[in-house]
Amino acid sequence: MITIVDYGMGNLLSIQNMFKRIGVPSEITGDTERIKNAGKILLPGVGAFDAAMQKIREADLIHVLNRKVLEEKVPVLGICLGMQLLTKSSEEGVLPGLAWIDARTLKFKFADGVKLKVPHMSWSSVESLRESPLTNDLPPEPRFYFVHSYHVVANNPADVLMTTVYGYPFHSVIQHDNIFGAQFHPEKSHKYGMKLLANFAAI
Repeated sequence: MITIVDYGMGNLLSIQNMFKRIGVPSEITGDTERIKNAGKILLPGVGAFDAAMQKIREADLIHVLNRKVLEEKVPVLGICLGMQLLTKSSEEGVLPGLAWIDARTLKFKFADGVKLKVPHMSWSSVESLRESPLTNDLPPEPRFYFVHSYHVVANNPADVLMTTVYGYPFHSVIQHDNIFGAQFHPEKSHKYGMKLLANFAAI
């Protein structure tokens, strides 16, 4: 059972519907008692960094999430804004992130003369830097659907699984032990997203 954390921000039903398509049981909940029993956790997110962290705190989810992820080492996957929440901080706001991984979230800043729209909103290819159970055996020439104005910078190169180029290479998939993050929307990425979510379910 994959627990999709409901803290008030995210494409919850779209994510659950994708899990249904691949035959993986999941539940959507913001109840701390149910999260205590989670075997795997998916942290979604759409919107602003500070608003998300404030909602997580107001829902009193910090303690139970820290316990599951940092102490029990339950696999967790943050997607889109959910990936950014895994980091220590974001240029989008002033509140601290969950700090589960040594990383920061920065706004896209392009060199003079580079005229690209922000947010980055498109299908984009990914380049794999190392093997991981999350990203292994994806269909050929994998590409995913992105919608974001900020991107994660992991301080430890060993935590980077995949990169994507938008003006410059950025870290699009990260992993540190049981903690995974994907900047794109796997629930909107067809066969590529289905395979990535199936991989997560099998971890």
